[in-house]
Amino acid sequence: MNNAMIRPFRASDVPWLVEQHGTLYERDEGFDDTFAPLVQQILEDFVETHDPEFERGWIAEHEGQRLGSIFCVRLDDSTAKLRLFFLVPEARKMGLGKRLLYTCMDHARAVGFAQMSLWTHESHRAACALYKATGWQLTDSKPVHSFGVDLVEQSWKIRL
Repeated sequence: MNNAMIRPFRASDVPWLVEQHGTLYERDEGFDDTFAPLVQQILEDFVETHDPEFERGWIAEHEGQRLGSIFCVRLDDSTAKLRLFFLVPEARKMGLGKRLLYTCMDHARAVGFAQMSLWTHESHRAACALYKATGWQLTDSKPVHSFGVDLVEQSWKIRL
């Protein structure tokens, strides 16, 4: 899968992304059935209202099989927000996550954002390690109860 391609997100990717998020986060982290509808709403909002000049999504795929996603959305005039960074388990630890992350960051930089932010959970150790290794800074960490489980919510930022 080292030769996986990264292509633009299409609205037809929504059902797969919702299903994958719901299934894998339930299985791997114990998330309840409130998570997939949140992902569905985020994606529907993106499809309906995103500004294609500044906001984009990408899908990683190999031989027609979707492997992951990442999205860049506007938080404000100077800040982009990274959303829905996801890889299926069999596509992890191959450098594809780094490629997706750089695709998103390069786009944000190219369209004039000065910084990026993201929200995640401490339990996403591989993603957090990647953020740290690529220059992101952890700005906040707090315990929460979300999606039916106790989590440690984290906020990260990077200057572009």
